[in-house]
Amino acid sequence: MSRSRRKKHISGEEAWDNAFSAVDHSPLIAVLGVDVAPELLKLALTHRSFANEHGTLPNNERLEFVGDAVLGLSIANELFDRFPSRPESDLSPMRARVVSRYALADVAREIGLGDHVLVGRGEEVTGGRDKDSILADTTEALLGAIYRQHGFEVTRDVILRLFAGKLDNAHWIQDWKTVLQERVAELGGEPPVYVATSEGPEHEQVFTAETLIDNVVRGTGRGQNKKTAEQNAARQAVFFLKDHPEAVALANVDKQEPRA
Repeated sequence: MSRSRRKKHISGEEAWDNAFSAVDHSPLIAVLGVDVAPELLKLALTHRSFANEHGTLPNNERLEFVGDAVLGLSIANELFDRFPSRPESDLSPMRARVVSRYALADVAREIGLGDHVLVGRGEEVTGGRDKDSILADTTEALLGAIYRQHGFEVTRDVILRLFAGKLDNAHWIQDWKTVLQERVAELGGEPPVYVATSEGPEHEQVFTAETLIDNVVRGTGRGQNKKTAEQNAARQAVFFLKDHPEAVALANVDKQEPRA
């Protein structure tokens, strides 16, 4: 084969530019409501899988580090102002809920961020654009980029707008495990039992919990830690018992029936 027909090799920088330019980022900029310089935006959207695949390209982890700090401060200050009578013991779980991986991923999906993330081939074929961890990290990197260009006040305003729904519901903290335990007791059942498992690397573990009532699974939940997974499983079980209170009663009847 002649040299003229050989596939032209492009550098990592060229591949980076090509991948970034192949997507129209104007809808993302529009929903953010602020301009982001192309070089900063390109960096914020670059997951390490893409960077590693193309040599020594930088990735968005440094911007993510900055964005995480700005996000945490913005949400903490907003909660401080919104709930002047609430103690720190209430504000901390509120903030954790608003800035959790899953909340960040929800926001990312609302703004269509997945279409803009630059991921490597491996992540592409395994649905990396819709992974909670990648979406959450990229959201933080994007906020970091906005902060680097525009400063704190502009970034805070973007955060408060994007997280408005999360903030409006931040005060609603339900201890579903307690609610479930009380409901099962009212129905005459034994206290619920929780079984939790985890999967994934240590820094990206996802926990799955099952709620067993009288040895029957009545709720399943997932979360970034065991506590959250169990709360989600308890919540599902609460709603199950709301529609099927007879499930506990029937279990009690079975226990009370004399053996032949």
